[in-house]
Amino acid sequence: MFNRAVSRLSRKRPPSDIHSSDGSPSSSHQNPKSTAKWAASLENLLEDPEGVKRFREFLKKEFSEENVLFWLACEDFKKTQDKKQMQEKAKEIYMTFLSSKASSQVNVEGQSRLNEKILEEPHPLMFQKLQDQIFNLMKYDSYSRFLKSDLFLKHKRTEEEEEDPPDAQTAAKRASRIYNT
Repeated sequence: MFNRAVSRLSRKRPPSDIHSSDGSPSSSHQNPKSTAKWAASLENLLEDPEGVKRFREFLKKEFSEENVLFWLACEDFKKTQDKKQMQEKAKEIYMTFLSSKASSQVNVEGQSRLNEKILEEPHPLMFQKLQDQIFNLMKYDSYSRFLKSDLFLKHKRTEEEEEDPPDAQTAAKRASRIYNT
């Protein structure tokens, strides 16, 4: 259930806009300036399904993917209207990220004070303080490293090359690239 929620969250566009018919990522539908938007703010990155995907890849390599997964799960949780569904999601978030036995435990202040009693009367903002802590952790720690990472820089170069195809370049620009590599 949690994985389905994360999947829904990480794609605000239909899957056909994100993947080609063979299931591989499709760059033809991407906004050519997505890396510029991602570099502008963590908020912009988290609003873009492709940005979330790339950030998750990066965080996975840093062994901290649980941070963005927790943030995404909380975003999904806040949109839940049905009380029973809210209780189920709250329990799943707690068991996956916050309990002392959590499989993907996040490191937040006050975590030890949370117990399963909070799950009996869930409300949309019950995880807000913890979500804010994780957001700030990502913003001031992993996000800045992501912007300097090979993963991000390679994606940015790919975008620039797609935006400026070789046949549209001047001879001088082509020569410069050849001799400066």
